[in-house]
Amino acid sequence: MESVFQNETIKEILAKYRRIWAINHAQSVLGWDMEVNMPKEGILERSVAQGELSVLGQEFLLKPDFVELVEKAKGLELNEYERGVVRVLDRSIRISKAFPPEFLREMSEVTSQATKAWEEAKKSDDYSKFEPWLDRIIDLAKRAAEYLGYENEPYDALLDLFEEGLTTRDVEKMFDKLEKELKPLLEKIMEEGKVPQSHPLEKERYEQAQMERVNRWILEKFGFPLGVRSRLDVSAHPFTTEFGIRDVRITTRYEGYDFRMTVLSTVHEFGHALYELQQDERFMFTPIAGGVSLGIHESQSRFWENIIGRSREFAGLIYPTLRENLPFMANYTPEDVYLYFNMVRPDFIRTEADVVTYNFHILLRFKLERMMLNEGVKAKDLPELWNDEMENLLGIRPKTYREGILQDIHWAHGTIGYFPTYSIGTLLSAQLYYHMKRDLDVEGLVGEGNFGPIKEWLRERIHRWGSIYPPKELLRRAIGEELDPEYFIRWVRERYL
Repeated sequence: MESVFQNETIKEILAKYRRIWAINHAQSVLGWDMEVNMPKEGILERSVAQGELSVLGQEFLLKPDFVELVEKAKGLELNEYERGVVRVLDRSIRISKAFPPEFLREMSEVTSQATKAWEEAKKSDDYSKFEPWLDRIIDLAKRAAEYLGYENEPYDALLDLFEEGLTTRDVEKMFDKLEKELKPLLEKIMEEGKVPQSHPLEKERYEQAQMERVNRWILEKFGFPLGVRSRLDVSAHPFTTEFGIRDVRITTRYEGYDFRMTVLSTVHEFGHALYELQQDERFMFTPIAGGVSLGIHESQSRFWENIIGRSREFAGLIYPTLRENLPFMANYTPEDVYLYFNMVRPDFIRTEADVVTYNFHILLRFKLERMMLNEGVKAKDLPELWNDEMENLLGIRPKTYREGILQDIHWAHGTIGYFPTYSIGTLLSAQLYYHMKRDLDVEGLVGEGNFGPIKEWLRERIHRWGSIYPPKELLRRAIGEELDPEYFIRWVRERYL
């Protein structure tokens, strides 16, 4: 395979970068193992190991000879791949320089222990087990924003970490349009009553082994290379980890009832994994391998979950397998599966929210995160603020911590500023769908179980470019425009009204 890197300075940079890549690779393995396999008491040693690896990675990235090479490369005539390497590394160096080594070590150790505290707190519905850790994480987020610097408010610095170039103003503009247009749509959908608010399939119980067979069948139908370049495991919160282009792992969860949750989680994580698996293999071991941003990444998972997974054609496709593995399905039709997957009702849990109400869950978190950073809100205040905002946005009030503030793992991971990327991805998934429809009969392909052309369209427009271009430029090249919420609002109207 011919290399895309011709410049000698770039080749030297990439040779030195392999050590940084190896540390990142090791940290991915340790993080995946912590969620999937590690015994509870392993957390102390694991958190120290990850903290030390974070500092070691920073040391290699900021070595003067490496930084000098990247600076030198900025003034050279380079091809698009080489310019991508310089752009990504220059951004990484800028961010890494901002954080003192002791801060990185503290962040890694605190978040590792906070993750386990969150798991215990959620399991026992006891917020007090997580509250002190959340205060530490809020403090770390404030310090991170100060280290990074910002123009308007601290939240800008954290948003940019997860979505390059994103500002609080961008997010406010997006949510202003959604709140203005989606609230009336939600009310109309609820009034018309064409879409069910509940379904008997929610209460049907299943054995884990039954749904494991269904999920594996779906993944095989999608062409997911199980056991070759990927795995499917179980975790408290479904996630995807890429160790490299040839090793991408996903998890799902099994609650024993309401099987749509495990199916849609598996389909969602497949979308993330596909983005990584369809990268150009010439990018292996380089900084331009991997998705360019969390918003673009989420657009891929939400495309598969919402556009494909909630379609009438997909319900018909998987129905025979559901019936074969779940005895109770003899009482239901493919249309039941479709309606069950597309219920609309205000609900407490973000990951279980329908497509219409989902963005209100993100808006809630956006508001609280800004309060944490700008208004001195402490962890003890957050459960009540959460419940008030949920009531304001969706007209429902959580009765337990599990239904409210303890439902998501993200703050335990220290990822404040991450949530808005979920809405970016949700909106963008519909935008990509309408562009794809100009080239493909999407519904017809899904009905046939022929996912090859859909995967190829995504590979050609998004996946194969890795991180060469910043998110906004990638979109302009892929579809000729930037994010536009109007596509999503149109999709909701067409699907639910």
